Amino acid sequence: MGNGEKKFILLYEKEKGKIDDLLKNAFKGRKPLTLYNPGAYILNSKGKRLRPLLVLLSSRAVGGNFDQVYNAALAVEMLHNFTLVHDDIIDNAEKRRGRMTLHKKYDMNTAILTGDILLAVAYEFLLKDCNGNAKSVMNSFTKGLMEVCEGQSMDTDFESKHKVSINEYILMIKKKTAAMAEMCCRIGAILGGGTKREIEALANYGLNLGIAFQIQDDLLDITADENIFGKSIGGDLVEGKKTYLFIRALEISAGDDRKRMQNVILKNGVRWNQVKLYKELYVRLGVLEDAKNKIKYYSDKALNSLADIKETDREIFFWLTDQLIKRTR
Repeated sequence: MGNGEKKFILLYEKEKGKIDDLLKNAFKGRKPLTLYNPGAYILNSKGKRLRPLLVLLSSRAVGGNFDQVYNAALAVEMLHNFTLVHDDIIDNAEKRRGRMTLHKKYDMNTAILTGDILLAVAYEFLLKDCNGNAKSVMNSFTKGLMEVCEGQSMDTDFESKHKVSINEYILMIKKKTAAMAEMCCRIGAILGGGTKREIEALANYGLNLGIAFQIQDDLLDITADENIFGKSIGGDLVEGKKTYLFIRALEISAGDDRKRMQNVILKNGVRWNQVKLYKELYVRLGVLEDAKNKIKYYSDKALNSLADIKETDREIFFWLTDQLIKRTR
């Protein structure tokens, strides 16, 4: 490990720790406790804190500093957790980050209200960092929120569709996953005082990084080490999700292979004991390599968009991108 990498790891760990500490106190002293304690439970759960980090780094890359955007960084993490609470309700998920989901730990009504208050407080925190740029910052934040909701709706629609194209899938993850990363970079750059060119460069980085991140998630679901991944491998197949891998396999398969792929749609998923068979099918069709190539394509696109950012400020974005596409969980 070189000195540069050590420096970036130390910076990430330091800022992640600070964000964790600030989130622990975000709801301190607020009442009623029946609303804010569940909110604190969610904010205190473990996470990568990738989105707050993108706000911080984007601000610094255009000449700003971290102190200008800590509240905005907390705001995007609250927004992210708002989406997770509602996603878990939609999916009826039992666990998130190794802990009980909110609607399972408390109840459905509490979870819905907690999601709502996370969103409201996110706006409150975001406004604290605005200084003459509130309109553009709020527009970016609200647009990001709307796109996440649109992406979630598209993802839900895919469940009942027998045919989804790669282009439709890419559009869905642009909205559901990548739009928030784009918004984080854009807000950080605006608050840091970036030029229009710098703001767009960082926003494009976030968008393409988000696409690569989601395809990597799809790939990990079938290739990860279960002990490291923290959940059963092949869950997307069992649930019948139309991931990049599944859609690509359906597109290029023929004969018996195609019948097997169509069976997943007809039966709304596979049994756990069939996951190995489908993984072997993915390998034979070359879709795992195809996904890796797509991850590299969007990662390179993200990094190439940073040409207008000073080289010394680009280094950490290169490191971060490398970490995300090589992650094992």
